[in-house]
Amino acid sequence: VQLQASGGGLVQAGGSLRLSCAASGRTRSSYGMGWFRQAPGKEREFVATIRWTDYSTAYAASVKGRFTISRDNGKVAVNLQMTSLKPEDTAVYYCAMPMRYRGTYNVSDRAFYDYWGQGTLVTVSS
Repeated sequence: VQLQASGGGLVQAGGSLRLSCAASGRTRSSYGMGWFRQAPGKEREFVATIRWTDYSTAYAASVKGRFTISRDNGKVAVNLQMTSLKPEDTAVYYCAMPMRYRGTYNVSDRAFYDYWGQGTLVTVSS
């Protein structure tokens, strides 16, 4: 499985940006897709996730109400629409794919995900 993230860039605070992630390879049995981010000097943290069965979503508290994850219709791909961006949203954003549900982990845990994309940089200026 390969994941290709795109859409990062420089945006002013209060602005919007949309990230995309497309999956290829043996994705038929995948469980969903998610986004994480890593700011300089910080741990990689959960942002949002979606599962394929019912398109149920989950968000980190820091982005809830501002970010929306959705599946790209007909594709094994997701978009992350980011609005009301803040300087603290500056990070490298990574998409990730879990291949199955694992009850021992939460969807916000990195260990829940099996494959990772290369990351795309989002910079929010104040």
